[in-house]
Amino acid sequence: MKKTVIVLSAVGLALSGCASMDETQRHTGTGAAIGAVAGAVIGAATAGSSDRGKGAAIGAAAGAAIGAGGGYLWSKRMQEQKVAMEQATAGTGVEVTQTPDNRLKLEIPSDISFASGRHDIRPELRPVLDRLAQGLSEHPVTRINVVGHTDSSGSDTVNNPLSVNRAAAVRDYLVPRGVASSRISIDGRGSREPIADNATADGRAKNRRVEIFVAEAAAGS
Repeated sequence: MKKTVIVLSAVGLALSGCASMDETQRHTGTGAAIGAVAGAVIGAATAGSSDRGKGAAIGAAAGAAIGAGGGYLWSKRMQEQKVAMEQATAGTGVEVTQTPDNRLKLEIPSDISFASGRHDIRPELRPVLDRLAQGLSEHPVTRINVVGHTDSSGSDTVNNPLSVNRAAAVRDYLVPRGVASSRISIDGRGSREPIADNATADGRAKNRRVEIFVAEAAAGS
């Protein structure tokens, strides 16, 4: 019990220390400290009475690793890029968020991305991708993952390659605008990950989308 208290006290100090970190460190450090708290409690609770302190210490270390953000940093540059994309996409319906694992996510709806059954980029999406390409060129250490989605109309035989083609279309738009193809990975999920009800026209439109994830790897990842 005494060792568990020591571990949790140390984590408390780590949390308080996050306030003195710079922006790059703070997001990762806070996550690590919170993960350590959870890990320490779980480790202590699941270990036998004689090993409770050891379990807490092991749990704290594991929790810190998980809480650090899955190997990604949310740096000052990432925050600046998020703000820039929020400004660039204001009023377009594009949702710009920071994911729990410290990636920048752009969720682009069908209104400005793709018509039903098609993978060619609409004119409304081009200014958004132009601004994204500019930001990516200014921050070349990031990696980009583009994920295409479809609604449930049609079979998997049609939808799976269509979703990949949508992601590829975004990649092929970014590359001539200064983003190295080696930085970009693509994926297609077909209709497997809907965010709305495919039984309605509005729901199907919401499911026809592309998601762009931008990540900065932590040192050593």
